[in-house]
Amino acid sequence: MRLRHIEVFQAVLQAGSVSGAARLLNVSQPNVSRVLSHAEQQLGFNLFDRTPQGLVITPEGRRLMPEVEALFSHIQAIGFLAEQLRQGEGQHVRIGSAHALGHSVMAPVLVDFHRQTPAGTVELVTGHFNTLSQDLLQYKMDFALAFAEQVSAELIAEPLYSANMVALLPLDCPIQAPVSLSWLCDNNLLMLQQQDPLGQVLNRVLREQGLTPRASLHIKTYSVIADMVLAGGGVGVVDTFTARRYLHQLKIVPVVERLPFEVILLSRRGQPQSQVALTLQQLIRHKMWALSELDG
Repeated sequence: MRLRHIEVFQAVLQAGSVSGAARLLNVSQPNVSRVLSHAEQQLGFNLFDRTPQGLVITPEGRRLMPEVEALFSHIQAIGFLAEQLRQGEGQHVRIGSAHALGHSVMAPVLVDFHRQTPAGTVELVTGHFNTLSQDLLQYKMDFALAFAEQVSAELIAEPLYSANMVALLPLDCPIQAPVSLSWLCDNNLLMLQQQDPLGQVLNRVLREQGLTPRASLHIKTYSVIADMVLAGGGVGVVDTFTARRYLHQLKIVPVVERLPFEVILLSRRGQPQSQVALTLQQLIRHKMWALSELDG
């Protein structure tokens, strides 16, 4: 198969029809039909069966799909890198970050990066895990820093840091020692959403302990939980990065039960990284190592 044959095959798969593929490729419908027929003639078998309901992929075509998708992934990666080079030899980097990590990790990292690489430009976008993953898969960013959860097979997750979540209490709370989840539930524990990476851990341990929080609020943004504790709305459990931002405003104490979380560096499998992106990643690793030593 020639590259043009593969391009048309992929477009028909994506669009579901010859007319849709023509729109995707910005060519005429007869052009797509002609290339598709030529590809099938060269292969000696049909890629699609023509039915009254439309095109239906053949078993042979289905066998080709994984290889075609892998090839197109590499082609997109080449195009992505070429665009980076066009913009200034890879000097522009697009990064995603979880909100909490954007404040406590990426902000100081970007300051160091600017001092070391004044010609480089960085676009930082903060978001939740699902959004960051989708942006990586769609080549909208180079890499992302996130709290770990299950990732797509098309992404690579490099572990950088691990710790346990901590409890946030009002500053005037008399408690000094570690607190249990039972105590937190009795004192209006503000809950993380169940689909959130940290929320999954918290909810799992609560179920294991047979505990049900009294609070009816489920919050996705960790800093909002801290702000609500600050406003007298209850107590919370958050990551150590969010907790550090409220060091002088709230009381931070360990939780008796283990509530582990991990920070990962996410990138798209097979996507080349520019030298500037690699420099930024190394700065992030150094920052995480420094934080690990501080926690230790």
